[in-house]
Amino acid sequence: MKTWERSRTNRVFAGVLGGIAERLGVKARWLRLLFIILVFVTAFLPMSLLYILLMFMMPNDQGNTR
Repeated sequence: MKTWERSRTNRVFAGVLGGIAERLGVKARWLRLLFIILVFVTAFLPMSLLYILLMFMMPNDQGNTR
C-alpha cells in the first residue's frame, strides 16, 4: 500500500503538494493552482496552516526501498 509522502523530485517548497499529486495520480501544477486559489479565497491563514501541518506530518519519500 502506498503511503502519503512528500515528494523528493516534484517539489517547489517542501514537496507536500507534489506528494499529494503523485498519490492521487494528478498533475502537480493543477493541484498547486487549486491550492493558490484556495489560499486567497480562505484569507490565507487556514490553507497556510494546513500546508505547514502537512509539511511536518508527511514523511519524506524514501524512494523504492526494496
